[in-house]
Amino acid sequence: MNLDEVLDKRRALRSLDKVEISDEDIYKLAQAASLAPSCFNNQPWNYIFVRDQQLIDQIVESMPQGNQIWAQNASMIIGVFARKDDDCTLGDREYYLFDTGLATQNILLKATEMGLVAHPIAGYDKKKSMEIMKISHDYNLITLLVVGKKAKQIYQNLSDKQQVTEEKRPSRKDLEEFVYFDKYEE
Repeated sequence: MNLDEVLDKRRALRSLDKVEISDEDIYKLAQAASLAPSCFNNQPWNYIFVRDQQLIDQIVESMPQGNQIWAQNASMIIGVFARKDDDCTLGDREYYLFDTGLATQNILLKATEMGLVAHPIAGYDKKKSMEIMKISHDYNLITLLVVGKKAKQIYQNLSDKQQVTEEKRPSRKDLEEFVYFDKYEE
């Protein structure tokens, strides 16, 4: 699969089936993250790959009902966390979030290439999730990635809107809405 195919195929789907995720699979995902650029090559990102079903269940319980409905089918949940002190801060620019985002995108793309779905979410109880994964309070749990395999059919317990977006990618902004040449113009 070439990069254009991976970019086109990558989706944050919710209809997931369980799939076996091996240590080798995790190392492939981690290797992809490790190749991301970062300020002064600081590589501030950290990942916890949770496959233990009891821990997955506890993390899912910390989510709002809307995410619990589909995240309960996760084969793995990845905790994405970093610390501001581990990366560059230049004036008011804190790079740790940007750099961790770059590495996390590499994981999303590698997962897609591997035939997996990795769905980043913001809807979870940060404090409880950090306790479950034993992440120190001096780190920032930035997101969770819910990982599984695309289901053969769309789950009927999803909302109508979610079912529609499972079939067809949600609309994207037209390039003219965010691309500028030489200077910003409203």
